[in-house]
Amino acid sequence: MNISNPNRNRKAVVIFSGGQDSTTCLFQAIADYGKENVEAITFQYGQRHAIELEKARWIAQDLGIKQTLMDTSVINAITHNALMDKQAKIEQKNNKLPNTFVDGRNALFLLYAAIYAKGQGIQDIITGVCETDFSGYPDCRDVFIKSMNVTLNLAMDYAFTIKTPLMYLTKAQTWQLADELGVLDYVRTHTHTCYEGIEGGCGQCPSCRLRNQGLSEYLAQKGSNNV
Repeated sequence: MNISNPNRNRKAVVIFSGGQDSTTCLFQAIADYGKENVEAITFQYGQRHAIELEKARWIAQDLGIKQTLMDTSVINAITHNALMDKQAKIEQKNNKLPNTFVDGRNALFLLYAAIYAKGQGIQDIITGVCETDFSGYPDCRDVFIKSMNVTLNLAMDYAFTIKTPLMYLTKAQTWQLADELGVLDYVRTHTHTCYEGIEGGCGQCPSCRLRNQGLSEYLAQKGSNNV
């Protein structure tokens, strides 16, 4: 018996940076909703790794997905961090938050994505945040997402659903998901994660280390399962 996917009757907007996580979410959304029902929204907030914007634009064009680019760089005027200051050394001291944490970033992204989504008649907002491999960022936690979902619904009197398909996945499991979607090589080749904005990755920043370690773990696991 064929059971139709209920998401095929809905539309979704994916918060899309051009990185591993959001690209995997984009492919999953296309599989779940159908390409014609998926849009991407990308934020330019003054990130030092602006190359991710180029990757996001290329991927959206390659997949034939409508992409909206929003400039939220006004955040530069009210907060300071290493992710938006090319002169700052990226570091994490004494198990505190990394200095790449951008105060309010995900709250801002979700707010703007919701405003846009409502105007387009879209209820589902997809974001690749994760509290398993998340560098301690408080706005990647499930409790924050749930609270933001309630806040947005109340603020706009609209039934948003924020979906976080990677919330409890490790980076290795995220690579596995990309593989199951048939896009492992695509994500490896065309996405950008490096905070330093180096093509192919610097291999040393926290984002590169998480990405590379997760990939190594998944490939090792996959190899042992095939033995």
